[in-house]
Amino acid sequence: MVDDAFREAVVSLSFYAAQSTFSDPGDLASLYSDLPRDVGQLARVVRDVMIHRVEGELFGHTHPADRLHNDAESRYIDDVLRILVERNDAPLTVRREPDDRFVGICRDFTLLHVSLLRHVGIPARLRSGFADYFWPTRFHGDHVVTEYWDEKRGWLLADAQLTDPEITANWPVDFDPMDVPRSRFLVAGEAWRAIREDGADETEFGLHRPTEGPFFGERFVAGNIRLDFAALNKVETLLWDVWGEDDGEPGTPLPEASREFYDRVAPVVSGDVSFEAARKLFAEDDVLRTPRTVTCYAPFNGTSLVTLR
Repeated sequence: MVDDAFREAVVSLSFYAAQSTFSDPGDLASLYSDLPRDVGQLARVVRDVMIHRVEGELFGHTHPADRLHNDAESRYIDDVLRILVERNDAPLTVRREPDDRFVGICRDFTLLHVSLLRHVGIPARLRSGFADYFWPTRFHGDHVVTEYWDEKRGWLLADAQLTDPEITANWPVDFDPMDVPRSRFLVAGEAWRAIREDGADETEFGLHRPTEGPFFGERFVAGNIRLDFAALNKVETLLWDVWGEDDGEPGTPLPEASREFYDRVAPVVSGDVSFEAARKLFAEDDVLRTPRTVTCYAPFNGTSLVTLR
């Protein structure tokens, strides 16, 4: 048994230390030369070349409409890097002015951080879930963070968006961004279990509160479980890429059969994730496995079918 557990750990760490199709810098890998090897310093590199879609006011900046609409549609990190180089060809360690930054969302900050970590040999993966530290009311908002391997403590959560103190001061953050407490960020499976097993209010989990739109509750959390499953298998899609069973209207109740399905699935991606179990279920289940072609519900650019690389 010990030998099997050790073998699975070795295979898992090797898997997450290698680039995915989405995180591979490709012919722009030279941009990663001479970067630091520290997890926090790499996160700050990310923070200083990116700006979130909703952060314009914090920087006293207005995003050009084409960047606001199109930057975060970049699925692959080589495309992100090309955009950055086109705007400013300085080394990545040079802090960009807002107008030179990539205009993205949490997924983009995290994908670049994960790409840099994998490049220096640190196992890392994206985790999709819900953070309570962007709202003073502790609403659990849709978010993506890095999970990286620390040789002394195991898997830790990190949030590259939080590494600029001037920006972080606007949010109720009282922890080390490279060690986000598991109580402050619930991966999607744990959010589902909080609702279903612990009686948490489903309206407290979503893209926003029910009064601001339909993207909240069990149906939304279930979609995040699919995204998290994919990311654990190194398929790091856009957050608005949809596949599997999600033909109901946003904000409407899930059928009971679907609720029971996610009751079975959520524990696989909660707590100490079994690498083999996550890989096996993703490979075998048509609802969870990402197909070659997905439906993209782009917030600004409309709905389209996209064939992945």
